Amino acid sequence: MSEQQSGEHIRKATQADFEAIQHNFERARKLMAQNGNPTQWGTTWPPAELVQQDIDGGNAFVLVDNEGENGAERILAQFAMFTGLEPTYAEIEGEWLNDDEYATMHRLAASGLKLHSAKTCLDWAVKTYGNVRCDTHPNNKAMQHVFESDGFQRCGLIHVMNITDKPDVRIAYQRRDR
Repeated sequence: MSEQQSGEHIRKATQADFEAIQHNFERARKLMAQNGNPTQWGTTWPPAELVQQDIDGGNAFVLVDNEGENGAERILAQFAMFTGLEPTYAEIEGEWLNDDEYATMHRLAASGLKLHSAKTCLDWAVKTYGNVRCDTHPNNKAMQHVFESDGFQRCGLIHVMNITDKPDVRIAYQRRDR
């Protein structure tokens, strides 16, 4: 889909990627908990059924390279992309940059194999879709830093149903390059 540095590229995820994606989400959950954010994804988010739905629906993407053993492909990061209105973004305490069509990125997680993989994914999304919205938990300082250092602007707060089906606050971001 898009060539990145050193042979990296982003492609749609396939069923063959499922286990590696699950492994990366497990790593991300542990990393978040170790860094003061144990509740955003807890110990089970995203559930396997949702990951499978993302893959089956063509909404799951992976950043890969061929720097594995004997040139094998490695998944450096993964995320889900959706076009159209995101229902949880309809109400915001603050203001979006614009009301133009946008794409939404969810469930971004890196494998830890290569630095700046999340930034590569964000840059690809903005280059591909032009206008991208995303959100993260107030305790997820690492993701806030990634968004802000990549030119995403903090737009306000949204409310989502969290993994325990209770309302939860998220910081909303947007970047528009077209």
